[in-house]
Amino acid sequence: MRHARWPAVALAAAILAAGAALGVVAVRGPASSSTMDDRVRQVAATLKCPDCVDLSVADSPSPTARHIRAEIATFLRRGWSPDRIRDFFVAHFGSTILLTPGARGIDLLAWIAPALLLAFGMSLLVLALHRWSRSPPTPGPGTASVTAAERELLERELASADLEAP
Repeated sequence: MRHARWPAVALAAAILAAGAALGVVAVRGPASSSTMDDRVRQVAATLKCPDCVDLSVADSPSPTARHIRAEIATFLRRGWSPDRIRDFFVAHFGSTILLTPGARGIDLLAWIAPALLLAFGMSLLVLALHRWSRSPPTPGPGTASVTAAERELLERELASADLEAP
């Protein structure tokens, strides 16, 4: 019985290791930018283009996005922080300009729901594996018990099938 548990333990360890690696990457955040273009792109990647559908200001070729990128560069040269620049654009365009929702109010649900769904799915997986490992094996086709009456009927049918065969 001890050898039957190692795949489940290995799977759980792999899932925990992957989760820890993702957590470290999420906490560390993006690498720091060295050039002005990189810094502009980093801020612009967090803003949604007002003219485009589902494109960031960094990825959009529209004139509005080019203008916003130029403003971001100006603000960065003045020493503004990325948060202050985002706050400026939120004040002018509203919170819909942000690509990622804030962590307040109903927007908090966007951050919590994936973790809750993942925890629920993992719970179901653990429960299924636990039930699967604890259930007795089901009898196969050759392990069912046959009564004497069933055996006699089977022998008669086989005998009659042998007689009918050419």
